Amino acid sequence: MIIVQTPLRISLLGGGTDFPSYFKEEGGSNVLSTAIDKYIFVTIRKRFDTKIRLGYTLTEIVDDIDNLQHELIREAFRMTGLRKGIELTTMGDMPAGAGLGSSSAVTVGSLHAMYAYLGKIVSAEALAKEACAIELDVLNKPIGMQDQYICALGGLRFIEFRPDGEVQHECIELQPRLQQRLNESLLLFYTGVTRQAESILGEQKERIKQSRALLNEIKHMACAARHELLSGNLDVIGELLHESWKLKKQLASQVSNPTIDAIYETAIKAGATGGKISGAGGGGFLLLYCPFERHEEVRDALSSLEEVPFNLEGDGSKVIFNIRR
Repeated sequence: MIIVQTPLRISLLGGGTDFPSYFKEEGGSNVLSTAIDKYIFVTIRKRFDTKIRLGYTLTEIVDDIDNLQHELIREAFRMTGLRKGIELTTMGDMPAGAGLGSSSAVTVGSLHAMYAYLGKIVSAEALAKEACAIELDVLNKPIGMQDQYICALGGLRFIEFRPDGEVQHECIELQPRLQQRLNESLLLFYTGVTRQAESILGEQKERIKQSRALLNEIKHMACAARHELLSGNLDVIGELLHESWKLKKQLASQVSNPTIDAIYETAIKAGATGGKISGAGGGGFLLLYCPFERHEEVRDALSSLEEVPFNLEGDGSKVIFNIRR
């Protein structure tokens, strides 16, 4: 049996500029994103027969991978060449559809588990590239490319997607004191609403041409955030999050709604300096930047929401258990 642990992620700044239809036309994109210590776990082992058994929120037992309903894992099977006699399960720390990159973590983690089962060592970059190929090229999902890379690579990273398709990534190494302070300044609350990100992202993708000015500003904010982090000016991140959220809400009609706006305004009045709905928007998790001394005021103001404590995660997808018989 092999178990692979793949981190979920929080996109801080630059989200939306990682669509190929944007960065191939606009000279590239910039994203600041971080892995967190919440995970997707994928287990894989040999079956006693030739069937494929897949366990997630549903259970599938099929004779051929072509009959699998879970399209991400089906295409991972095809890409790795595994066809039969396999049992694979996925489990997650957080609910699906909550804006933490769970779909891409499942794709990366499944590929990683399958390659480990085959005895192959594959780089994090290769896992991310293949996950992008499955989600964007094979399945034509209306999504960007940051999730696959940050889930595979881990860490707090500044990622550049270049017009020629090359991907450059820089791990933002902060001094331990600053790293701790950044972690303590980020709060995560669950709104209780899950949503289908594809409808929001589909509209966003369709509107990329008329949204280019907004996306250009969002891209530059990611660059500014990288500079401020490396300069130790952490509190500027809250201000940049706030300005970026105002722009992001204009990218698609369902990114926010009156309920989310009210929650966000409550948090700002209580002491948060900025924030955003993680992922496509529309629900899921609310990320806030809040000075430590204002935490209790914000928690009191958002007492109806569930807070999810988390830490920044330095590792990407990795095998945590491997026993062969």
